[in-house]
Amino acid sequence: MRKWISLLLATALTAAVAVACASSSDTAGGDGAADGNSVLNTVLDRGSVICGVNGQLPGFSFVDSGGEYSGMDADYCRAIAAALFDDPSKVEFRNLSAQERFTALAAGEVDVLIRNTTWTINRDTALGLEFMPTTFYDGQGMLVTTASGVKDLKGLSGKSICVQSGTTTEQNLTDSFRKQNIPFTPVVFDDEDALYSAFTQGRCQAATSDRSQLTARRKSLPNPDNYAVLDDVISKEPLGAAVRNNDSKWADAVKWITYSTFQAEELDITQASLAQAESSADPEVKRLLGKEGTLGTDMGLPNDFAARVIKAVGNYGEIYDRNIGTPFALERGLNELWTDGGLIYSPPFR
Repeated sequence: MRKWISLLLATALTAAVAVACASSSDTAGGDGAADGNSVLNTVLDRGSVICGVNGQLPGFSFVDSGGEYSGMDADYCRAIAAALFDDPSKVEFRNLSAQERFTALAAGEVDVLIRNTTWTINRDTALGLEFMPTTFYDGQGMLVTTASGVKDLKGLSGKSICVQSGTTTEQNLTDSFRKQNIPFTPVVFDDEDALYSAFTQGRCQAATSDRSQLTARRKSLPNPDNYAVLDDVISKEPLGAAVRNNDSKWADAVKWITYSTFQAEELDITQASLAQAESSADPEVKRLLGKEGTLGTDMGLPNDFAARVIKAVGNYGEIYDRNIGTPFALERGLNELWTDGGLIYSPPFR
């Protein structure tokens, strides 16, 4: 009897080991997708990256009448193309609404979503997204007319507030006002342009969104001095790129391309100083620019991927100043480097 029990236990143990080994080989190197099925391979074979963006938001991604894209999110799309192909123009921009962005990413219609998207626990888990480093720390605010005399949230008691559907903004608005016992009437829109049009026409007494968006939109409105963004901040909005779960090879590529812009600013490497930096004897600089070590090739990228990114779009500070700081006079605040009291921080390139 004991012999049969021992035999059964040995058989069960062998089966368990076989299953464990199979599971291990399926995810070798931590990749949820086999190497050949990674989006990185698809993008390299295609010769371009498909990037889901907003397309209607100045400062982040905005397409002009000539079809040219500008903005911080657009520049990070170009950074990926530059890193992979040494050509920032190898991007296909795909405008996505707030309602369709996650479905498009999940269906593989875009390779990466860089669309002023807030990192939340539900999106990170239930929606099956993998969030990349935060490129903009924001918070939700309120845009009002100066003529209204509203100075704070209490001044919006009983008022109507324009808000976009399919965003964290709706829930933040409801949660914040309910917590402070401030009654209000939401006026919901699918489209951002329609939202701000309704606000300027007086259909609502305030418009709510991320404060960076409100600042950018205010400047584009007729007579911007007639509008003001309140000082109140009612939420945390960490914005950045997102990719699909279970493809660490692609996630690693997007992640470290993003971090390279942070590290470049920390090392004071700019578009203008790149050529000089490439002859530096500093081991940190040499590793970042691919002059020493194999940090790029170890993850399937060109070893000089960071140098390509800097050449194409600059470091983080240059990207910020070009798209946000200079046109909208928006101080960096939390978006300063960690060495200057902000939250922009890259793990070591070693």
